[in-house]
Amino acid sequence: MARTKLAAGALNAEQQAEAELIYQRIRGAFDDEARRLAQLMASKETRHLFGETEYQVRDGVHGLGAQVLEAAAEERIKKGGLSRS
Repeated sequence: MARTKLAAGALNAEQQAEAELIYQRIRGAFDDEARRLAQLMASKETRHLFGETEYQVRDGVHGLGAQVLEAAAEERIKKGGLSRS
């Protein structure tokens, strides 16, 4: 899957305000997960960095992605731009 970078200044004022709301909602979860991942990595011997540990890291990152999507959807619902279905 190709990733695209958002150019600096690419958001209009309304989008930037929404981005800030989403960021404020998710940053605590990101900090908590970053600490958990750092502790996980520090606890592993070099030979155990991949395999099961790799899947644990991916699970954590995927969980954060789900929280971002949820936060964005909830902000849109508040604004009336998305309905719960």
